[in-house]
Amino acid sequence: MEQHDHKFKIFSCRNSRYLAEKIAKNLETTLGQSEVTVFSDGEFQPAFTESVRGATIFIVQSTFPPTENLFELLLMIDAARRASAYKVIAVMPYFGWARQDRKDRPRVSIGAKLVANLLHAAGCDRVMTCDLHADQIQGFFDFPVDHIYASSVFLPYLRDLKIDNLSIASPDMGGAKRANAYSRILEVPMIICHKSRERANVVGSMTAIGDVEGRNVVIVDDMVDTAGTITKCADMLLEKGALSVRAVATHAVLSGNAYERIAKSSLQEFIVTDTIPLSSDPNIDKSKFTVLSVAKTFADVIEKVYNFQPISDTFVF
Repeated sequence: MEQHDHKFKIFSCRNSRYLAEKIAKNLETTLGQSEVTVFSDGEFQPAFTESVRGATIFIVQSTFPPTENLFELLLMIDAARRASAYKVIAVMPYFGWARQDRKDRPRVSIGAKLVANLLHAAGCDRVMTCDLHADQIQGFFDFPVDHIYASSVFLPYLRDLKIDNLSIASPDMGGAKRANAYSRILEVPMIICHKSRERANVVGSMTAIGDVEGRNVVIVDDMVDTAGTITKCADMLLEKGALSVRAVATHAVLSGNAYERIAKSSLQEFIVTDTIPLSSDPNIDKSKFTVLSVAKTFADVIEKVYNFQPISDTFVF
């Protein structure tokens, strides 16, 4: 990578090191040195073990649960700022709390806005993230946000599958824009699954809008948590005459019984990225999962941002 008069360094928090190492490899560099001291009561203190003075610092951390992942990132940003880093950029492949982007009922927090405020207060100069749950979250920030789309890795994979009679489906009305972009680029029909929720994380009834019979369907979503919606959608599509159903989701949150639901579902394949690591439990059935890495995409954007180059060609849609 071309070097400016200020240095470039990439660091990682603990739970995103697996991805940060791949990003660093794509950049033909190594991760910077840091450590975390953990006290007996659970409190922890990150520290850089090399100088970052005058350097442009990229700190990689997805803020999936637990909350410590977000707080460790905030502490790392604060440490870099206090160590006289030139710029501090948070690389957040998965931006947690993104579902809390509005007041959808009385007396609730807007968590995504609070996270943006915390990053600003910690001293962050820029954020890089992938497939935000709601695009408008970018407006919560008072500094630049590079919003990357995982379609840059999903679309080539779907093309290589060479699926006949392909249709793209959205698991709900909220994902229609994303599904429409995939169907437009792949030049295939679109299906919208309409659902009603009984309560949070619990799906009531579901139906499909569009031609399903005789189609090989790929459901496209930004994140999968309990997998209730996506598995119910897959079962419903097969009942309506679909030949096969696959799913594509950027962020594999997969809480509760999600892995079990996917294993037992009618999904033929579940394609995800590595913004969040899959469970390391050997007893969990992950045979349906295909993991595509976003490391090269993030590496390309990091290099362009560092060299003050446009990143518009990184955006597939």
